[in-house]
Amino acid sequence: MSEVKATLSNYRQSPRKVRLVAGAVRGKLVEEAITTLSFIPKRSALPIQKLLASALANAKDLSVPTENLMIKEIRVDSGATLYRRRPRSKGMANPIRKRTSHISVILAESKAKTKQSKATS
Repeated sequence: MSEVKATLSNYRQSPRKVRLVAGAVRGKLVEEAITTLSFIPKRSALPIQKLLASALANAKDLSVPTENLMIKEIRVDSGATLYRRRPRSKGMANPIRKRTSHISVILAESKAKTKQSKATS
């Protein structure tokens, strides 16, 4: 069973917010996940949807059958943090941390779907 990978580095949104969307599609079939992401009203839904489409294109390039691919693993790690300062009263400054995310997806062939398709044949 072959695996297909795709990554998105330095996405300018905090990992905590991206993990909410990633958790919604974890373990689903790719087509079902892409459909689900199109209805999620979060900013990170579109980049994750594009990342899944990229992983699907990688699978086609590697000649992996794409009909039973599922999301085996979707991981959101923290990337570099951009530090900025916000001016406050009396000459002070408070830090602002602009966080980034690294998103990685691993697709694998679904075991349950292949067993069902073999049973029906």
